[in-house]
Amino acid sequence: MTNYADDEDQAAKVDARQNVSRRSALKGGAALAVLPLALEGPAEAQPTAPMVAGVAVEPAHSLLLSTSVNGKVVELRVDARSSLLDLLRERLALTGAKKGCDHGQCGACTVHLDGRRVASCLTLAAKAQGRKVTTIEGLSDGERLHPMQQAFIDHDALQCGYCTPGQIMAAVALVNEGNATSKERIREYMSGNICRCGAYVGIVAAIEDAASKMRRA
Repeated sequence: MTNYADDEDQAAKVDARQNVSRRSALKGGAALAVLPLALEGPAEAQPTAPMVAGVAVEPAHSLLLSTSVNGKVVELRVDARSSLLDLLRERLALTGAKKGCDHGQCGACTVHLDGRRVASCLTLAAKAQGRKVTTIEGLSDGERLHPMQQAFIDHDALQCGYCTPGQIMAAVALVNEGNATSKERIREYMSGNICRCGAYVGIVAAIEDAASKMRRA
């Protein structure tokens, strides 16, 4: 005959052993976690890791580049893998061309190569050998702004200004290509330049304004 009272007592004893076992495990885990800190001692007493000096690495493949940038002859040795954008920004300190997406999709890095607009982030510096590069810094005539630069100011065609150099360089090329004949055509041929601030209405108006002045000039 089954004695339910004995079974209940036995179950209670098992529960008690399990509870003790769980509590012991928790206490033991906490002790193990604290032990390394106790052994280490105060933080200021610990030895500092030795500094590792950087190693200057010369490019495996370099070339002597001779080009013209904003009307000035430039000769220097560059890594054959360098982009035109990095050459302009890092070696020549011409930071007008901006590094936006670095994938040729935003147009912020647009410059002219022999008068044609290119995404300098996707153009190898080596491609500029013997050619003429024009950046936003070389667009004005001294203190006198290019008509496109002035038009962007007059029509408030910018907000943050990050994309503006690339927008202006693309717009100048667009006019020179003969594509500033209508708002629709301007939008189509400026579609490779993204303005995250959404100043597109001012940009189109600026291009229309500058186009007429550039034609007269």
